[in-house]
Amino acid sequence: MKSTVLLPLRWLTTLVQRGGNKPPVQTGKKADSSFLPFRLKSPSWEGLGVGLSSCLLPQVPLLGGVRGGFCLLALALSSLLILTGCSSTQSKTQTAQVSQLVFSSPSNPNTFNYPLNESAFSVFGYIYDGLITENGLTAELEPALAESWEISEDQKRITFTLREGLQWSDGEPLTADDVVFSYNEVYLNEKVSTGIRDILRIGATGAFPSVQKLDKLRVEFSVPEPFAPFLRYAGGIPILPAHALRESVNTTDANGNLKFLSTWGTDTDPTAIVGNGQYRMVSYSPSQRVIFERNPYYWRNDDQGNPQPYIERIILQIIENSDTQFLTFRSGGLDSLAVAPEAYGLLKKAEERGQYTIYNGGPSSDSRFVGFNLNKARNEKGQPFVDPIKSRWFNTLAFRQAVAYGIDRETMKNTTYRGLGELQHSPLGVSNPFYLSPEEGLKTYSYQPEKAKQLLLDAGFQYNSQGQLLDWDGNQVRFTLLVKAEEKSRVDAAVQIQQDLGKLGMQADLQVISFNVVVQKLSSRNWEAYVGGFGGGGTEPHSGFNIWYTRGSLHQFNQSPQPGEPPSEGWEPSDWELEIDRLFQQGAQELDESKRKEIYGQFQQIVAEQVPFFYLVNSLSLQAVRDRVENIKFSALGGAFWNLYELKTES
Repeated sequence: MKSTVLLPLRWLTTLVQRGGNKPPVQTGKKADSSFLPFRLKSPSWEGLGVGLSSCLLPQVPLLGGVRGGFCLLALALSSLLILTGCSSTQSKTQTAQVSQLVFSSPSNPNTFNYPLNESAFSVFGYIYDGLITENGLTAELEPALAESWEISEDQKRITFTLREGLQWSDGEPLTADDVVFSYNEVYLNEKVSTGIRDILRIGATGAFPSVQKLDKLRVEFSVPEPFAPFLRYAGGIPILPAHALRESVNTTDANGNLKFLSTWGTDTDPTAIVGNGQYRMVSYSPSQRVIFERNPYYWRNDDQGNPQPYIERIILQIIENSDTQFLTFRSGGLDSLAVAPEAYGLLKKAEERGQYTIYNGGPSSDSRFVGFNLNKARNEKGQPFVDPIKSRWFNTLAFRQAVAYGIDRETMKNTTYRGLGELQHSPLGVSNPFYLSPEEGLKTYSYQPEKAKQLLLDAGFQYNSQGQLLDWDGNQVRFTLLVKAEEKSRVDAAVQIQQDLGKLGMQADLQVISFNVVVQKLSSRNWEAYVGGFGGGGTEPHSGFNIWYTRGSLHQFNQSPQPGEPPSEGWEPSDWELEIDRLFQQGAQELDESKRKEIYGQFQQIVAEQVPFFYLVNSLSLQAVRDRVENIKFSALGGAFWNLYELKTES
């Protein structure tokens, strides 16, 4: 592979939010990661998955996950066949003995249109590739649709050369025209609301890369100034089929909206969805399953010339309840399961008898946190998104810091997580080379309820005779705390948070709802507080740009007006949010790794001081996989299925 002045790999990674069933992402994550082959993960609300996370994408909120984003989130492969009442082996027998894997997802996909996706629970990791991919063990970048790339000496241009003879899943040729279409007409199209555009912004001006075709196989990306994550971001995003989507991008409906925005919804015949990945969809039964078959036009072959992937079919069962997923795995109905802390003991004891192995990749790259809605804006009807009385509490720094001191995370780690995790203090994981440790000066919050109470009193709050916390005007401090129902450990954490805050005199009314409803509330800004998560799979801090950028699509705690949304008034970012904007711009421009560490250290200090999210416990990356699955190369970065194309199953 040719490469002049190849950027250090650390500069080029990303995260994704993950959620749901603690996948092995995401990814991105993210919160909940998923497991698919490498794809740029863009922050997204919690993803989930079994482990295909190689991630070159931005983060995805793991609301209930993986994050959206770049690395196609090794998305959602968790496991299950419960709905059919038969094991994966029995199902295989019923269908002509084809080789297959059965995974599960806690949520239905919300779209078959990748740029419009906001959830980590999706199908895209199976059906799309980018120009490059990431090795799930080493994090090194490897060729995918592009066989090589070359970076100019000034680091402002990358030329990708595609493989000869690439085809889409319908047999049509895949050329440089598809690459240019994907970027210029979709991802960078202002009329297409997609979080991917956030991470492609460059420098203080927010300029975007230019993309041009050099010939049938070569495409040149150029940027106005050096951009550290440039290679991963340019190469990691899925390439879309121009022949199938161009008409929808160039036409509008009766309301003047691009038809693309309503194209390839989940009501579309799955066989009509055109991809370039390892698999293509065969069928989708809402709330039941998605079935994939091997893509006969996929480009990858092994050293002997045999087509990959070897496994002919993937079944993705929709199983919302984590207890049901657990029981289904134990009964043989799933080939993999993201192991929740509460299930680890039982599964470990039955490991040999159940003919599976539990892999431990160490602390995951996901995050779990509690956050408050700091948005002071009003909707199109002039109504505030957040009750002004409560908004004043949430926007008081002492209030947020008091919450941080008032949550007993050590107890949470030892009870909810059964000791299988570490306290998290930063948006970046402890294994990230840009992580700022407490020993290096990162502010942390130990459990100090009396200090929390004093902070509240000093800020003007007061207690009545019943021990209830009141604000300056005598209003009782009471708010709703959202949490997704699909992840038991997160619900348990939320219950403890409710109890801990009760000891501070606050009344947190817990609302346990489905992941998709949480996503809707966050998107509409109709929330007060929530226990959430993001999934991640890489080390590049800029992958979180769409979370931390003030106008980012995942800037949940103070969401700005987004393209295509009804108008709102009164939104304003704080000075510290704007400082984070500046640091991210500076960090992306800086090519000296030690200087980048200093820059992102300042970012982590601001987050720790201002507490827009208070981070909880970082669980271990644990994945149970059937022993009949051969060639597993597990890691916290890639999970169990990042190399899905080279996995085999015993006869």
